[in-house]
Amino acid sequence: MMMVNSNARAEADPILLAQAETDALLGRVREQIDLDTFNANDAETLRLLVESLGDTRGMTRLRCAETLAEIGEVATPFLLDALANHVNPVVRRAAAKTLTLIADPTAVPHLIHALLNDEDTVVKGSSIGALARIGEPSVQALLDILGSTDLPESTIGHAAWALAFIGAGAKEYLYRAIASDSPVVRGAVVGAIAKVAQEEPQDELFEILVKSLTDVDVDVRCEAAAALGNLAYKPAIPNLIELLEHGDGETRRAAALSLMKVGDRAAIEPLQAALAKESEAAIQGVIKLAISQIK
Repeated sequence: MMMVNSNARAEADPILLAQAETDALLGRVREQIDLDTFNANDAETLRLLVESLGDTRGMTRLRCAETLAEIGEVATPFLLDALANHVNPVVRRAAAKTLTLIADPTAVPHLIHALLNDEDTVVKGSSIGALARIGEPSVQALLDILGSTDLPESTIGHAAWALAFIGAGAKEYLYRAIASDSPVVRGAVVGAIAKVAQEEPQDELFEILVKSLTDVDVDVRCEAAAALGNLAYKPAIPNLIELLEHGDGETRRAAALSLMKVGDRAAIEPLQAALAKESEAAIQGVIKLAISQIK
């Protein structure tokens, strides 16, 4: 029987050949970086590194991303080209994830475009991750998305998450955006301010949250109540007690839950009074739970 040489099989396998070339490329670039001889103007090598983000081996893709991140912002244009134009979604995903590592502010409009237009949900998620990591330079674009009336809820949710992730880096924008005409923007701002207040408990931040308890939009009111409860902010107790008599049931429910989380016994009597007046069975149950938890 004729035996086929295993080396011949390997040489004939285009996947193994491509993997060997990628390994050699990474080894060569790694050596150049270590010796401080890497040529940042070597466009062909940068292009090949970005193309290698499509390697079928996950650890190899990670090595490519880390290598490009170490090279830094000179790799950004090549990654942006791949993010916008590469036919392989694996490469587009990896390009966005690598841009997260580099955090180059010039990538913001391109990442926004990918978030809004790429058909691949992982590319969208990776793009929002990069925007969050870039931080303050992304904030205005994220606020613009939140203020849009024709984008899917998933995109709005991504933008709200990124804004909260940025947190203190977005603080100056948040102070202005809390006055937005868009309730979606105000709600996202309340969520972001709550995160900032957790990291940097400042009076002006709590004042915004307390003021938001009287917002005309129910979702904003409930977001503010939840935030103050999570922060266990006792000075808000009188404002939350006042909400127990609000005409909107969801607002009353949010106020009761917030008082429960704050956990101050001063709220028991007002909660008992609210329970006696409450007509909705579901909210009665929440108020009873709040009273029992505080006790």
